Amino acid sequence: MILNATEAGSGPPVVLLHGLFGAGRNFGAVQRALAPRFRVIALDLRNHGASPHGTPMDYPTMAADVRETLAGLGALPAAIMGHSMGGKLAMCLTLTHPDAVSRLLVSDIAPVRYPPRNAPILAAMRAIHLHPALTRAEADTALADAVPDPAVRAFLLQNLRLHDTPAWRAGLAEIEAGLTALESWEAEAGATYPGPTLFVGGAQSDFILTDHRPAIRALFPAARFVTVKNAGHWIHADNPEGFNAVMAAFFTV
Repeated sequence: MILNATEAGSGPPVVLLHGLFGAGRNFGAVQRALAPRFRVIALDLRNHGASPHGTPMDYPTMAADVRETLAGLGALPAAIMGHSMGGKLAMCLTLTHPDAVSRLLVSDIAPVRYPPRNAPILAAMRAIHLHPALTRAEADTALADAVPDPAVRAFLLQNLRLHDTPAWRAGLAEIEAGLTALESWEAEAGATYPGPTLFVGGAQSDFILTDHRPAIRALFPAARFVTVKNAGHWIHADNPEGFNAVMAAFFTV
């Protein structure tokens, strides 16, 4: 599958992979910060943004999408940054196609199975009645019980097109079918990536724990770790200056 891509700048390619319910446009500030030195490519993953919908929704299939898209853009090998779901995808791409990746930065996720937490959110999104008079305020209210945080609701509602025929940009049915795979993690036995690898965690996030480091180093023996202060799970949004500084330093060879 060829994915929708947004590019900025010129130089060595740096590819940005978003998290669940996100899109490449989430990284606008990152692109602007890195564009003076890099060719920055933000992708919409399958069933997200302006990219096609389709099944299956699993990491090997999504990794093949990314590799096919970057090959078509003449952007291989590339430095890869993935956040959350995009971080797991970036790890999968790196382990299955190491020739495609020059350096790997994983933002606030580990190669482990996480407790299921997205099914109630997805169910609430799918339950919204998409009638012609639907307003964003009405949709926000409908999500409030399942998603108490207003900022998270605003993030999710970026996926909603309103006007005469409201519709979700994200392929919610396809995501629901793949949700178990997305919240899990599997790697081929013996797979490793010896290249430069950086795991970046938010100081206020619990997605990367000290207990995860043995699993990380088993797959990425050269892994280093950085914590960005004043940031939770969405590091690039919570502390863009800190995150961009870490990215620029790591991707500058």
